[in-house]
Amino acid sequence: MGKEVDRFIEIVARLRAPDGCPWDREQTHKSLLSCLLDESYEFFEAVEENDDGKMREELGDLLLQVVLHAQLAADDGKYTIEEVAAGISKKLIHRHPHVFGEVEVSSSTEVLRNWETIKKQELHRKYIVDDIPEAMPALFRAEKMQRRVSRVGFDWTAVKPVLDKVVEEFNEFREAIESGNQDHAEEELGDIMFALVNVARHHKICAEDALRKTTHKFARRFRYIEDRVKESGKDITATSLEEMDRYWDEAKELEDSKD
Repeated sequence: MGKEVDRFIEIVARLRAPDGCPWDREQTHKSLLSCLLDESYEFFEAVEENDDGKMREELGDLLLQVVLHAQLAADDGKYTIEEVAAGISKKLIHRHPHVFGEVEVSSSTEVLRNWETIKKQELHRKYIVDDIPEAMPALFRAEKMQRRVSRVGFDWTAVKPVLDKVVEEFNEFREAIESGNQDHAEEELGDIMFALVNVARHHKICAEDALRKTTHKFARRFRYIEDRVKESGKDITATSLEEMDRYWDEAKELEDSKD
């Protein structure tokens, strides 16, 4: 494996060489960000499909992004892929004193609590919720923030009051909608979603994954509607809502019959 990794790094360096690939030579850390996001989401999809071959391929694409960013830095004399690897190795050892040191832990919860303490010391964070990227998808960011503060004991001790909180926030959202206060309605909708993320987290459900699956389901059912409309010889824009609802119900029944 070592030889293949070394060869891969050499290939990326060759692409960035003066006589290498014009496209690779033009790239910057910023121009490659969309590629990194694309490859990450494609790996997400491969995992959801439980496709080992696709996962292996997508991990390779992700590895390319990591090595390419490191090569960009090396070309500018900033740092190398070796320094990247050395840095993460040092970090893993430091943050796992229960594995590489003398610290004893009794559960994964204790491991995470120690991790946060060590991380805060390393980063000299003023606040526990600092350094959670604002660019993260909102549901992911909400869940990460909730998990982080829960590690220091700031969390609901039972699920029922979290569910009650969802109802409370929904009632406040309804009041805001009925009052016509758009800004307040937006705030209350955010509160509902934040509370729902909390409920999901307590039930070990990833809210981002749950919403993505529902969106996939919606797309699948609407494709069925479009197919049925085409079969009838109509255009989707000329189809009544009642007819589309009927096809939607058909799609649901077909899915239920397969379960």
